[in-house]
Amino acid sequence: MTSESQLLDNPDGQLPGDLLTGTSMLGTSMLGVDSPTGGPIQSAITYEKIPTHIYADAKDASRAVAQEIADLIRQKQSENKPCVLGLATGSSPKTVYAELIRMHREEGLSFHNVVSFNLDEYYPMEPDSLQSYWRFMREQLFDHVDIPKGNYNVPDGTLRPDEVAGFSKKYEAAIEAAGGLDFQLLGIGGNGHIGFNEPGSLVNSHTRLMMLDNSTRAAAAADFGGLPKTPRKAITMGVSSILGARRVVLLAWGERKAPVIRSAVEGLVTELNPASYLQTHPNALFVIDTAAASELTRMKTPWLVDSVVWDNNMKKKAVTYLSLALSKPILKLTDRDYNDNGMSDLLAQYGQSYDINIDVFNQLQHTITGWPGGKPNADDTNRPERAQPAKKRCLIFSPHPDDDIISMGGTFQRLVDQGHEVHIGYQTSGNIAVADDEALRFADYVVDFNTKFGIDSPEATRIFQDAAASLREKNDSEMDTIEVRYVKGLIRMGEAKSTCRFVGIPVTQAHFMNMPFYETGKVAKKPLSEADIQITMAVIEAIKPHQIYAAGDLADPHGTHKVCLDAVLEAVRRLKDKDFMKDCWVWLYRGAWAEWDIHEIEMAVPMSPDQVTKKRFGIFKHQSQKDGVVYQGTDSREFWQRAEERNRGTAELYNRLGLAEYEAMEAFVRWRF
Repeated sequence: MTSESQLLDNPDGQLPGDLLTGTSMLGTSMLGVDSPTGGPIQSAITYEKIPTHIYADAKDASRAVAQEIADLIRQKQSENKPCVLGLATGSSPKTVYAELIRMHREEGLSFHNVVSFNLDEYYPMEPDSLQSYWRFMREQLFDHVDIPKGNYNVPDGTLRPDEVAGFSKKYEAAIEAAGGLDFQLLGIGGNGHIGFNEPGSLVNSHTRLMMLDNSTRAAAAADFGGLPKTPRKAITMGVSSILGARRVVLLAWGERKAPVIRSAVEGLVTELNPASYLQTHPNALFVIDTAAASELTRMKTPWLVDSVVWDNNMKKKAVTYLSLALSKPILKLTDRDYNDNGMSDLLAQYGQSYDINIDVFNQLQHTITGWPGGKPNADDTNRPERAQPAKKRCLIFSPHPDDDIISMGGTFQRLVDQGHEVHIGYQTSGNIAVADDEALRFADYVVDFNTKFGIDSPEATRIFQDAAASLREKNDSEMDTIEVRYVKGLIRMGEAKSTCRFVGIPVTQAHFMNMPFYETGKVAKKPLSEADIQITMAVIEAIKPHQIYAAGDLADPHGTHKVCLDAVLEAVRRLKDKDFMKDCWVWLYRGAWAEWDIHEIEMAVPMSPDQVTKKRFGIFKHQSQKDGVVYQGTDSREFWQRAEERNRGTAELYNRLGLAEYEAMEAFVRWRF
């Protein structure tokens, strides 16, 4: 696959021949993005070396995979044979298991003939621990279907070190004795691991004890309360064990998986990306959503693999891609640049490059505004927001108590400074992201404060003393008590109020929604419920906003941001016929990890160096999230550093395209309901 560096090294500004013609050793695939009718759209040419189905969302994809598994189970039942399944854990297969449970309850799907072998287990790990894959599989599937208890197998995390090798051989022998795996379900790690086969794993590897890569541990740290508490080892089926399955289906959701999916599907077979070994399997399939597919050639540059409809969005996408790939400002692109790089059809439809360049340049120019609430007494024909009403009621939905300042702090400040009435809807308490020692410090402070000033509040003292005792005595595998969660929630609420005061809005305009789906005390959340939607609707109806800002992150379709977004969009759909909603626009922002693609941006709010610094100080108000975030992820930087890099990166893209140079920018896409 051609990289941007290859493009830059090409003195003629021309993509390699196989990209121009769409022909290469990779062959042709008939698999494509799902059509509105549910079937795959046919794609004439692809760079994909593994069959790949792309679905609109994880739910549709999971239903398709669950149906295939159900059909296989029923087929084996009709043949009076066992159905041997290799199963995976993690967030990706949860929706598959939920659909299988539904089919068992509503359609009579029986698991009496199913024998299962799980891919892996942390080591060491007790089976009843919150993070145990034994527990995960019972809670997510086994306890809800009729699979015989002796028929499911998960690696044993309680073994002594000298027992692991012998157990691993027996595990392999048990799979072979069962007739081999009929079907293997996989997820994929951010570094390409399948099971816990980390980069460097050999194609002939078998079940064994594996040292976990630091990026894998960082991604799992949310489940363990921080990286220091995350296991360093795991027992995993090997690559050879996985490739021995007669059918392999790999799942991937969210844009964070997009780069590694592209590498596995379009790149070389390499031990540096163990998922790429599946290119050698005769019956493997990747099932992914559009976010995870975003880096594939047919999604990122579809004109290179097939004919496309050159609507305005596709034109902007192609022109901005070409400009960035060739390191040429848009207004300097030539007819030859278009022709040499697979865009002759674009020229044929819209005319010479000069006209296309000016059109796209102007569209991008019109996205830039220092008036996110609309500029009063100005012609708003080419502005992203309306001039009227001059003073708007603005509602910013913040999934966690700091997303408002991290993701759109500059715009937040602009709206306040320009006289708009700004409200914040803090959708969740964010309590699980507070470290135990931070909560213990807070609890001790309250008790000591009451003692010092002679405040006699036995109930308050008891609550905080119980919370402090729980924090001191809690094991790593134990969930926080309700009292501890309240303490942690109060910490985050106080920080959010501090941010509001810093930006300049009264605390009465901060609405703490505490949506029920979040309040499980665990990283795993409940599904979005009617109660969550009703709470969201109530906030919107109370404020009657002219603008709604919501987090549009799709990086983790099972994450808090996505659930909060679903709640907002559903609330807006239900309220859309209300009179006040007819004058309400919805703007979507992104979080600290990713930004909208440049061609998608509809409003870009520039920030000066001073405004960037002020936003940083606003983020600092969230002290519990500074100097050691509980759920850091694979990025070791603090949130203010991530946000500044992203905002500066957006401004740099505009600069590279030939537009004005700014210190930083926050970007938004409008959702039209």
